[in-house]
Amino acid sequence: MRKNRIKQPLQMTLGFGLALLLLAPGITLAGGRAGADPRTMTFDPIVFHPPKAERRVLSNGMIVYLMEDRELPLIDFQVMVRTGKIYEPAHQIGLAALTGSVMRSGGNRSHSSEKLDELLDQIAARMSVSIGTTSGSAALNTLKKDFDFGLKLLSETLMFPVFEEDKLGIAKNRALENIRRRNDRASSIATREFFKQVYGADNPYGRESTVETINAITRADLIAFHRKYFVPNNMILGVTGDFETDKMIQKLEKAFAGWKKKPVDFPKVAEVSARKKGAVYKVLKEIPQTQVRIGHLGIKQDNPDFFALSIMNDILGAGGLTSRLFQDVRTRQGLAYSVGSVFRPGKLERGFFLAYGATRTEKTLQAMNTMIRHIEKIREGQVSDEELQRAKEAFLNSFIFSFSSPAQIVGRQISLEYYGLPGDFLEQYRTNVEKVTKDDILRVAKKYLHPDRLIIVAVGDEKLFDKPLSALGEVKEIKLTP
Repeated sequence: MRKNRIKQPLQMTLGFGLALLLLAPGITLAGGRAGADPRTMTFDPIVFHPPKAERRVLSNGMIVYLMEDRELPLIDFQVMVRTGKIYEPAHQIGLAALTGSVMRSGGNRSHSSEKLDELLDQIAARMSVSIGTTSGSAALNTLKKDFDFGLKLLSETLMFPVFEEDKLGIAKNRALENIRRRNDRASSIATREFFKQVYGADNPYGRESTVETINAITRADLIAFHRKYFVPNNMILGVTGDFETDKMIQKLEKAFAGWKKKPVDFPKVAEVSARKKGAVYKVLKEIPQTQVRIGHLGIKQDNPDFFALSIMNDILGAGGLTSRLFQDVRTRQGLAYSVGSVFRPGKLERGFFLAYGATRTEKTLQAMNTMIRHIEKIREGQVSDEELQRAKEAFLNSFIFSFSSPAQIVGRQISLEYYGLPGDFLEQYRTNVEKVTKDDILRVAKKYLHPDRLIIVAVGDEKLFDKPLSALGEVKEIKLTP
């Protein structure tokens, strides 16, 4: 009885939903006849033009993007700063991340760290600061009625951080603990060692912090790093929410009054050189699954072949259940629970191509050979019409979800300007994807995929492998530092 009570409402719901679809405008049934198979429905093309925020420049050179949104009495504030780990001195790797972390946790000129936390809690505001590989960021989310006070707290944190010594000590201890636990997860080891081999262990994109580099960092170093990069003409702000644009500009001018622009001397970042031939690396670890990483250096995002490469990668391994790697390695052969590929363009430097997987130890070589074969195969012949259509539809249908909120829209515009991409990049996105052909897929696969230059990293229990790794070429062992 209970089963029937559940089943009947479900059938009614499905039937009602189908009726709504049949009556919905913009949906055409193939052949135009009533009662046609729902699977033959065709839809009008989705037309979507991303909205744009208004761009202003403050008197101190700070760029601001603003988008009013009166739906809720909230204001979102986001900041992007031209800085990053790539500018750290080689003997102080970890300095950028510590600077961002302790800017937020270490108080500012007007409030101790404890008082700052207390004040933010009182107005239910969220505030954060961080520094990543190629940029720094800050954010504030607050109710409209508390925005002026929240902006004062954030502006003072950005302009006058104190970097309290005890908070720096806590942050350094956390960084040291992360180093200590660095080799706990095989997946992290595989990815880290892959990047070291692709970019170089001494390059800012491949190197990692050590106990020595963290211990070498002092409060004075954080102050100097902040002073060098956190200047108004080196920042882009984004404001979304319930406000009036002209009044917001006045608030920002007042909040950052006295913060003067100055030139920033960016250190030269070593260029990455593509390796001329591939290599095989192993990391011995007694685990039930082997973590596999296979790939090489990629492209920058301003490359005109970016769109064709994105579709090619979707068909190869990024398209989830329908990708070639998933369909073969996991579904057909049952070799791996996790398998796929990434072709991530770089923003300031070249990005990377990576096929990845976690496979049963006793099937390691079978899985790796299958992955490599698919990389070769997509270079040898055209993809099918169905594969191309499915990949393009997935890209285009997901495009609209990249603009689900005003804050997201503004964030994307900030990122485009920050990384020097054309202002109409998003408007051209759909057009460029729609233009991709099977010939384009084959051309970019041949041009940008290099089976003879693959960097192969396997982390696992070698004595249980189905075949020795040497079947893939000369093997070099990477010994983990305790």
